[in-house]
Amino acid sequence: MTGAISALSHRLRACAVAICLGAATALISMPASARGPDGIADVAEKVIDAVVNISTTQTVEAKGGGGERGAMPQLPPGSPFEEFFDDFFKNRRGPGGDKGGGGLQPRKTNSLGSGFIVDTSGIVVTNNHVIADADEINIIMNDGTKIRATLVGVDKKTDLAVLKFTPPAKPLVAVKFGDSDKLRLGEWVIAIGNPFSLGGTVTAGIVSARNRDINSGPYDSYIQTDAAINRGNSGGPLFNLDGEVIGVNTLIISPSGGSIGIGFAVPSKTVVGVVDSLRQFGELRRGWLGVRIQQVTDEIAESLGIKPARGALVAGVEEKGPAKPAGIEPGDVVIKFDGKDIKEPKDLSRVVADTAVGKAVDVVIIRKGEEQTKQVTLGRLEDGEKAVQASSKAQPEAEKPVTQKALGLDLAALSKDLRGRYKIKDSVKGVVITGVDASSDAAEKRLSAGDVIVEVAQEAVSNAADIKKRVEQLKKDGKKSVLLLVSNAEGELRFVALSVQ
Repeated sequence: MTGAISALSHRLRACAVAICLGAATALISMPASARGPDGIADVAEKVIDAVVNISTTQTVEAKGGGGERGAMPQLPPGSPFEEFFDDFFKNRRGPGGDKGGGGLQPRKTNSLGSGFIVDTSGIVVTNNHVIADADEINIIMNDGTKIRATLVGVDKKTDLAVLKFTPPAKPLVAVKFGDSDKLRLGEWVIAIGNPFSLGGTVTAGIVSARNRDINSGPYDSYIQTDAAINRGNSGGPLFNLDGEVIGVNTLIISPSGGSIGIGFAVPSKTVVGVVDSLRQFGELRRGWLGVRIQQVTDEIAESLGIKPARGALVAGVEEKGPAKPAGIEPGDVVIKFDGKDIKEPKDLSRVVADTAVGKAVDVVIIRKGEEQTKQVTLGRLEDGEKAVQASSKAQPEAEKPVTQKALGLDLAALSKDLRGRYKIKDSVKGVVITGVDASSDAAEKRLSAGDVIVEVAQEAVSNAADIKKRVEQLKKDGKKSVLLLVSNAEGELRFVALSVQ
């Protein structure tokens, strides 16, 4: 019996050895593609001298007390350390002779990031947050050479910055931008930078996603990659296997602060436009269409007869904006801009911002179920062109107006008294909402007293009876929802679809 067991054990060991040898042979014969492309080393060797470390210095005022670092420790009376700390903290004198920490000197803080050379004249691209508020910026080359740099310009909305430095005697290596629009999911990419002050670090991974919106800014359209990106990589380049920059590594998502394989890079298509504008003007000049837009929900799409729901719904048109003379109106749905498909409002915001000021572009809209093409000459977006917030609507009670109910709303004709109560501008025409049922669809869509219904199903209304009549007709026609054009007191418009069932 023992001999049989021994023989069986010997055969099992032999099988195990054979399996291990087979696995080892499989690993040895594994194709190179399973470990990553062989070209990574060639790309890194070609471009690494164009990648730089960026060192910044910032002066920070020293503060005492209030729990700040550097404040005097609180010691119990009679502590053996009390005399020592009294001498070290309380008796210190600054240049002004103040005691008790009042003369604490401002201190300098240092930070490190990454960047890359795009022009051998000494032009470097990096992130704005790498150099923000810096008193001094230095470029550290791959060979350790340190050179003072100056700021050319920044764009906070895309978190990009352009620097300039005087090149050393030896020639520089510069890199070129590739086309980020041609990236495919799963394509190999290479990140080079200065993580944790470890300059010249090369990591590789794949494109995990494109056009990623993480709500960090108005023009989010990040490349997501699993190439290891850590603190200090910010501002560094993301390369394709042709050695072209297809993104600027900008941020990571990580509960630990280290790489977990979720990193984001600003795509080169965005970077090129920003860099060119900053180099030419020292500031960014974005295109401006002059419209307020909102999402085309399924309900709104059903009301407008659009299938499937897509595009950007024009809720308002600026009187002095480029869209007005081109014939674009509230209620139009933009589905294509300058040949590019618009699937959602943010697509329109990005493409308009990236389009040159003064360029004439074709804008394809859907109006009352039919496609039309309008030509618009873009203006320039100014920082001051922001939506004006509506003023508070809470006003003293006045004589109760005559109202009718429809769609869960109390509706009344606009009168001088109601205009004064809700501070509604004279230019706003329609039917005013004086109350909203808390359990209604209107409440869920955030309609409130003081809002004015301007149109119902894209037809102007002037009294509550008009609204009730049109809602009843829509019910008879089998419609599930009604599209309202609603104005706030300031005259800003938006579309709201309410259920009529």
